[in-house]
Amino acid sequence: MTDHDAKIDYLEQHIPELAEAAGTQAYWASLAAGNDVLVIEEGAIYRVSPDGSRTFIQATDPPVTLDTGVERVLS
Repeated sequence: MTDHDAKIDYLEQHIPELAEAAGTQAYWASLAAGNDVLVIEEGAIYRVSPDGSRTFIQATDPPVTLDTGVERVLS
């Protein structure tokens, strides 16, 4: 493996934590701007308002777990 490949691998390993941090930042920035945010928690979608109130929107289907490399066609 070249030095360049090693650097790419290192950066790719940090994508999940960077994505989580970006999502958290966007959540708080949206609330701070006075906007509502939709979140999924405990099998349901909720609208969260800047004042902290939460409104139930609807229940969600259970999560689907897939193995890496497996394709699934949704109907």
